[in-house]
Amino acid sequence: MSKVIRIGTRDSELALWQAKTVQNALEHTGHKTELVPVKSTGDLNLDQPLYEMGITGIFTKTLDVAMIKGEVDIAVHSMKDVPTALPKGIVEGAVMKRASNKDILVHKGVHFLEEKEGTIATGSLRRKAQWLHKYPDHKVVDLRGNVNTRMQKLDDNDWNGAIFAAAGLERIEIKPENFIDLNWMIPAPAQGAMLIVAMEDDEYCREALRLLNHKESEICVHVEREFLKVLEGGCTAPIGALARIVNDHIHFHGALFSLDGKHKIDVEKSIPVTEVENLGKDCALEILKNGGKELMAEIKSVLNN
Repeated sequence: MSKVIRIGTRDSELALWQAKTVQNALEHTGHKTELVPVKSTGDLNLDQPLYEMGITGIFTKTLDVAMIKGEVDIAVHSMKDVPTALPKGIVEGAVMKRASNKDILVHKGVHFLEEKEGTIATGSLRRKAQWLHKYPDHKVVDLRGNVNTRMQKLDDNDWNGAIFAAAGLERIEIKPENFIDLNWMIPAPAQGAMLIVAMEDDEYCREALRLLNHKESEICVHVEREFLKVLEGGCTAPIGALARIVNDHIHFHGALFSLDGKHKIDVEKSIPVTEVENLGKDCALEILKNGGKELMAEIKSVLNN
C-alpha cells in the first residue's frame, strides 16, 4: 500500500526547514508526502518564560494532539524540545544525522567579556546557569521566540549578546559574522539532532522512517536523554549533556547546575560503544549521589513557587 505521509511541523522558518529536509529524504526513498504546518502553544505565548508554563513538551504537544487525532501521520521536532517520555501511542521513528551541537554567542563586540558588567539574553535555564557560572557578575535577561524573533530582539535591545544553538542559525542561513563558539558550554541533551515520531501502530510510516535513521546520532542522543530523564524526573532544570563516539569509544560529559550558576556537579566517562546500554543512567546516578539529589530538590522548590 502506498499512501501520502502527512508531515506535521511547527510553522516557524526553522521548523519548516527541518520538515522539508525530512520530506525530501522520504521522497528520495520513493514515498509521497505533504507538509501540514501547525501553530504550537510555545510559539503563541512569547511573554512567559518556558519553565513557568508548567508543562513539558510545550513545543511538541500540539503536534502530538494532531497525530493522535489522525490529522498528521508523523511529526518532525528539534529533539532537544521533546520530553524524555513520549505520549502513549507515539514512538520514535528516526533520528536524523546530527548537526552542530554547539551553543554560540551572537554579540555586539566581545570587549564586555573582560569586564565586570555585561547583559546576555537567553530563555534557557541551562545557558543562563552556565553563563553565570563563568561570568558571575553579568546579568542574564529572558529571551523568547523563534530564532528570527530572537535575532530581531537582540538588534532592538541594548544587550551585549544572546546565546543560540549553532545548528538552528546554520540551517536557515542566518548565522551572522559576529559570533563566538561557546566551546566551554555543555549543550542541551540532543541539541542539533532532529527526531521524527510516528504512531506506534502505523507500520507503513515506521518502516519508511527506518531508512532515515542515523545510528551513531541515535546512540549519542539516547545516552544524553537517558541522563536527563534519570536526573530531572519531569522538571525543567539547568542540565547539559554531550555524548560523542570516537574510535569505537563513547565519550560522555554531563552536568547539573544551580539556577544561579554558583554550583556545578559534573561527570565525565569514556567507555567502549559496545557497553553503552546504561551509560546515561549511571552518569545521572553519580551526579545524584554527589549532591545532585539535594540540588534538584532545591531547583524544583524554586521553580514551583
